Amino acid sequence: MIDTRLAPYAALGLRIALGLMFIAHAYLKIAIFTPAGFAGFLGQVGLPSFLAWPIILAELIGGLAILVGFYGRYVSLLLLPILLGALFVHAPNGWVFNAPNGGWEYPAFLALTALAHGLLGDGALALKSARLPALGTPAAA
Repeated sequence: MIDTRLAPYAALGLRIALGLMFIAHAYLKIAIFTPAGFAGFLGQVGLPSFLAWPIILAELIGGLAILVGFYGRYVSLLLLPILLGALFVHAPNGWVFNAPNGGWEYPAFLALTALAHGLLGDGALALKSARLPALGTPAAA
């Protein structure tokens, strides 16, 4: 059973953690790996290097939107392909994060966290929340 009194604050905690994680990963790609280095990494794993900046900007802008609750649940769902792409890239490395080139458990956890946020909603103190249509009913026009 869901505690409806505290659920909005649980969603807020989830939203803050997920938003900060996306911002931190964008910063990591800008300041530590550098965009050129990240583009090179993408090329090494068989992905187009031109995706570097779109991924960085999606993580940065998306993380900010999630953090403040500006249609955050939609943003989490829209960022799922990036997390699933990271999962695909890290899957051959094994389970744990300290495996060479990082393991797959962290991207898998973040993908499930983003999905949970998308399903749960933005929670308390959101700037602009969005509601998903009820299952089995047409969306309002």
